[in-house]
Amino acid sequence: MSEFDLMTGFPIQYAQANLPGLVHQLAPGDEFVITENGQPVARILPPRPQSAARQLGSLKGTVLHMAPDFDAPLEQFRDYRSTQ
Repeated sequence: MSEFDLMTGFPIQYAQANLPGLVHQLAPGDEFVITENGQPVARILPPRPQSAARQLGSLKGTVLHMAPDFDAPLEQFRDYRSTQ
């Protein structure tokens, strides 16, 4: 890849001048570190896999118990309810 080692990283000047080539030479899942004055300052990681889209209704049947008064008005809000 270059005269630098993936484990120690690439100096920031080298990475700036060669970033497209560095990125395209990486194997899937590889990453590399960019250093400045021998200290790591950035890490280039592969993209996260996209999660599958949520499917409506996929949790149907998972609620095992619901209190009989689940949707009853709360006593704490009695003053805010309309008196129709």
